[in-house]
Amino acid sequence: MPRRRPSVIGALVLEAEAAVRLTAGQPERAMDDAREVQLRAVADRDLESASVAERALGLASKELGHLAEAEAHLRAAVGLARRGGFEPREGEARMSLSFVLALGGGTDAALAEADVAAELLEGRDAARLDAQRAFILQRLGRHEQAMRAYDRAAAAFSCFGDAMEAAHTHTNRGILHAYLGRLPAAEADLRKAREIYVDLGLEMAAAEAQHNLGFVAARRGDVPVALACYDAADEVFRRLGVARPAALLDRCESLLAVRLVGEARVLAGRAVSQLESGGLQFDLAEARLVLAQAELLDGDHAQALETAGLAWRSFLGQDRGGWAALAHYAVLRARWQRDGLGGGCPQEAIRTADELEAAGWAVPAADARLIAARAALGRGMVHEADAQLLAAKAARRSGPAELRARAWHAEALLRLARGQERSALAALRAGLAVLDQHQAALGATELRVHVKSHATELATLGLRITLERRRPEAVLAWAERWRAGLHRMPRARPPDDPTVVAKLVELRQVVIDLQEAAVAANDTTRLLRRQAALEAEIKRHTRRLPGSGAGGPSRPVTVPALADALGRRALVELVELDDVVHAVTVVDGRARLRRLARVDEVAREVEQLRFALGRLAGSPERTSSSDACAAAAYHAAHRLDELLLVPLVADLAERDTVIVPTGVLHRLPWAVLPSCRARSVTVSPSATQWLLASEAVRAAPSDDAVLVAGPACDSGVREVAELAPLLPGAARLVGDEATVARVTAALGGARVAHIVAHGTFRRDNPLFSSLRLADGPLTVYDLELLRQVPTLMVLSACDGGVSAVTAGDELSGLASALLAFGARTVVASVTSVPDDLTRRLMVELHRRLVSGAEPAAALAAGRVALEAEVGSSDPRVLAMSGFTCFGGG
Repeated sequence: MPRRRPSVIGALVLEAEAAVRLTAGQPERAMDDAREVQLRAVADRDLESASVAERALGLASKELGHLAEAEAHLRAAVGLARRGGFEPREGEARMSLSFVLALGGGTDAALAEADVAAELLEGRDAARLDAQRAFILQRLGRHEQAMRAYDRAAAAFSCFGDAMEAAHTHTNRGILHAYLGRLPAAEADLRKAREIYVDLGLEMAAAEAQHNLGFVAARRGDVPVALACYDAADEVFRRLGVARPAALLDRCESLLAVRLVGEARVLAGRAVSQLESGGLQFDLAEARLVLAQAELLDGDHAQALETAGLAWRSFLGQDRGGWAALAHYAVLRARWQRDGLGGGCPQEAIRTADELEAAGWAVPAADARLIAARAALGRGMVHEADAQLLAAKAARRSGPAELRARAWHAEALLRLARGQERSALAALRAGLAVLDQHQAALGATELRVHVKSHATELATLGLRITLERRRPEAVLAWAERWRAGLHRMPRARPPDDPTVVAKLVELRQVVIDLQEAAVAANDTTRLLRRQAALEAEIKRHTRRLPGSGAGGPSRPVTVPALADALGRRALVELVELDDVVHAVTVVDGRARLRRLARVDEVAREVEQLRFALGRLAGSPERTSSSDACAAAAYHAAHRLDELLLVPLVADLAERDTVIVPTGVLHRLPWAVLPSCRARSVTVSPSATQWLLASEAVRAAPSDDAVLVAGPACDSGVREVAELAPLLPGAARLVGDEATVARVTAALGGARVAHIVAHGTFRRDNPLFSSLRLADGPLTVYDLELLRQVPTLMVLSACDGGVSAVTAGDELSGLASALLAFGARTVVASVTSVPDDLTRRLMVELHRRLVSGAEPAAALAAGRVALEAEVGSSDPRVLAMSGFTCFGGG
């Protein structure tokens, strides 16, 4: 037993110890108190009090993210204790120093300090050292050693009655349980820790436990609960003024799980920057890995390769083998996605998969085996591929949705390699069903839209198999199985959350203030920041909404069901595969498959057409410039017709047509194509959605109608006035009366709605796409709060029909949201349109609706009548082609 100098417990030492205790919850106050104690201790030559005060300063600096300062203070604490011969104080300081060194990436030095501290500590302090050593072992990936150390420490703290240290141990052991997949044990540990922290009044520590409960929920695949936990913890961190860059990483991983890639990449980049400046090397390596994953999903393979390589080298230098395997997997995936799987080495992927499995990374291990199998098949190594696919398929019955989906993917590849095509397709359907259930558990429209990208590889393989076999019915089924998810999900309506409502009201005022400031040429920086903050807060609140999870979506539509509903109409479903657009037509009960054109050629013509139409809409008079734009538009329209519809002329003839677009074709104004100029055309996100909408009862124009004209829209006031005689019972909200509250209240009780307002499509944030009303923007988030939406919605505005397109042709925008929320038909424009001609077209539309015409037929006939009235030589007539009938037609 080492000789120890007795400690005389005086008032100053007690004050220093109190400062140490404060560091966990109030680090800034602890630092102030410790500085005061330190000054008095130096004046009194009280080495023990000075050592304890330095230790408090070090721990507070660590909590505030200043690792270099923390190390300096703790080394000073060690030196002061040694000079005075206070061995227990030296042991405490070395224990704290060990922890800080580990956070900085110096694992060997950290464990060396812990070994020295173990010779100086006994009793409760020895148990604390055991808990800390467990934490270091955990970060090194020595999980079982760490778990045994945590168990010893927890038992010791229970005997000593040390509640705070017991809570710390529960927290760290809970995180370790989560990494090992023992989620009930993890949740029990973290709930116990939070309970203790709350009882002790340690608000920040309780928030840390709350955040970690979110981490467990994310591991379980419950993204709404995870985000709610993170938000609750972040609110405390912000109020206390404490930066938690490492906490951003858990949020990033949840966002990546539902493929909100852009947002996750920004957050991960912010975490990397903060951790670089703070010197937290352990967390920095993990942040770089998350950033690499975001870059990879964002398609930036070269940057992902560089970032993952930095993380890999850091993990190797820190002797963190399990984490190094995860980073190496990111390196391999980035390299193969950049260069193609044919250039990959199966043996390297197999070694990585083995290392990942040994470290407990089940999802990436399964994916690494899929990559290894594909690389092996590319080299003709069928036996090796078979072995890897067999290993990867084992997880298909349990675990998070992503792991089960990847395992079913492995099963499908294995069956396909054995020539079992039908069985392979069944495995792919099973994988998609797992992801459907996951999507159904998400309540927020935004999350549901983006999560579908998980299904990309599964659906692409199904499409490839059926396209290669030239089976049109199967191609249609696979296209629908992929793209129809959001519109087949039970709708999850947000609760009447007063916070969301208040934030939307404030956002509207900020938007109005921004417009006024811009007109007055005033500085808008503060308002832009407030707008961004409000939008972020609204997204955070709505993302917490859980879905019903009730049974997932219904089965996709079949050709016989479509044939019955179509009657004499034709359906054209467009799909992309390997940069080629294909079409499945359904006419008279028969499905046919056609190869049409390359995606890049189609996309180029669509963008040229949209540009020309936008210029025409902004030209109030005919000029040489407008004539040139019209010529460009005609050329692009004829070329698109040749690429997309002329090859189908034998199938379509003169029939009314339902079109299900893909990719960039969702932004195409179909009516401008020569084959569609006089044709009744309905555009739908999916054939399944069209069938559901077509079966719904169509509202008569006079049923519970509402007419709305937004502010600063003189043509809108005139439009409503001209429509009023056609809809004599309609409620009218014009100018200052057209507030968001009054309009949404009217929409909730109407079956037909016609809104004339300036429209804005937000490419950066599609769910904040809006119509401008008297008190600000009416957004998708406002519409989501409605208990029901009108059966027929007419948006007489620019860009009201534009949507952002994510994987699986899931759409985000005003028109697509209204269809998802229950509207049968939406008439809106996918381009800018001229006000005067829009008013005249809308009157023609409603005249025909009143006479009993279907919306798509009424829109087509109204357009023909307008062209006859204005004259086909007027180039602005082309701009009116942007109006499209979406949904049931």
